[in-house]
Amino acid sequence: MIRHTLLLASVENGQRTSVEAVLLPLLLQLGFIVLVARLFAVLFRKIRQPGVVGEIAAGLVLGPSVLGHFFPEFFAGLFHPAIPGMTPEASKELFDWILTTLAQLGLIFLLFLIGLEFDFGHLRYHGKAAVAISISGVALPFALGFGLAFALFPHIGVVKSDLGFTLFVGTALSITAIPILGRMMMELGITRTRLGAITISAAAVDDASGWILLTTVAAIVRAQFHPANTLRMLAETVGFALALVFVGRPVLQRWTRHALRRGDGEISLNHLAILIAVIFACAIATSLIGIFAIFGAFFLGACLSDAHEFRQAVSRRMRDFMSAFFLPIFFTYTGLRTDVGTLESGRLWLLCGLVSAAAIVGKFGGCSLAARLSGFSGREAACIGSMMNCRALMELIVINLGYELGVIPKSVFCMLVLMALLTTFMTTPLLLWLMPGTELEPYILQSGFVKKTPAGHSSPEQERTTDPVAPHQDQA
Repeated sequence: MIRHTLLLASVENGQRTSVEAVLLPLLLQLGFIVLVARLFAVLFRKIRQPGVVGEIAAGLVLGPSVLGHFFPEFFAGLFHPAIPGMTPEASKELFDWILTTLAQLGLIFLLFLIGLEFDFGHLRYHGKAAVAISISGVALPFALGFGLAFALFPHIGVVKSDLGFTLFVGTALSITAIPILGRMMMELGITRTRLGAITISAAAVDDASGWILLTTVAAIVRAQFHPANTLRMLAETVGFALALVFVGRPVLQRWTRHALRRGDGEISLNHLAILIAVIFACAIATSLIGIFAIFGAFFLGACLSDAHEFRQAVSRRMRDFMSAFFLPIFFTYTGLRTDVGTLESGRLWLLCGLVSAAAIVGKFGGCSLAARLSGFSGREAACIGSMMNCRALMELIVINLGYELGVIPKSVFCMLVLMALLTTFMTTPLLLWLMPGTELEPYILQSGFVKKTPAGHSSPEQERTTDPVAPHQDQA
């Protein structure tokens, strides 16, 4: 596609576009993106938000909603530069494709590291709970979104498909952002806790269900719905996972032990190259299935999650560069496609509040209730609900697809964007408020998000937000 764009531009303009002419503005973009993302990550850590939330905010600030609105000339010069020998449309398409490719690569590596970080041994005893939480986390918000769509009809104008609109709103409210949730949990230091493993497992099932649901809704909108395709996708996904567990995992375990022996506890360049190729192969498999490429990388990481020394060696090799380079590109790419300035009346803002309320009640309430009925204490169930309520940029991907299909108008698009931001921003403060008395507390205290006095106790600020009785009452 990019080669076609370059060739078309050259033919139209009668001159050849050099690689250097494209590379220079791209380097300016990437350097600016990385620095702004790191600045926002540091600033947000100071207000007790994970750095990833700051990176999300940076991506949206760099988009048309803020930078493009207040500094349109600078925004256009940075992200839509004029390239000699190319039309403005071709230039814009080229840079969009470059950022898209880099963003998707970053997600693949992120999901591999997230899968690698989690201890799924708890699922031997709590697998039913993860499934119940996942089902509730999809069914209830979908039902609320489906019903809310009918209340939105009189205020949003004409949509391409009434059925498509209602199904898309329900789907949008059902998504949990597993990549962002995983980053948050890694920064909070709770990835290998019982609650962390159950939550990320429920979120993984939730997201797999959400993407299958999204595929089905898109097929309905295009009038090409075939139940057999959905069943085939489910069967192939299960088959891939089983093959990875029972065939790939024993081979990979022997290979990881060999790699660590040859590298004296580290991953050599040769073995790192092999690992990257295997990550890509798994991503290709799930992409061909049709669910999403990132799930192949996640499944691979999960299969190797009990290889503790290998996990640490891989993290030392990959995590810092991935976090500093690939992820800010993904956040900015999404921010460039998001414009949140189209809500123009008090009535639309009221409807925006209703959308956010339905999303929170559906996901937080449904998952918390399912966890409580599965045997978790009140606080533990609420912690699970608060983490499952995180939507972030996976939500933005979903609603962008709905917008491109023509079933979500600009006003509802903005409502869903604001809902995604709200549910992401509230995750960590709510979790910090709910954590006292749960197994998460010592891990989060160790992570540095809650300041401690020299005596080792929580800071006065934290003590003021803690009920001194409830934690003991809610112990499992």
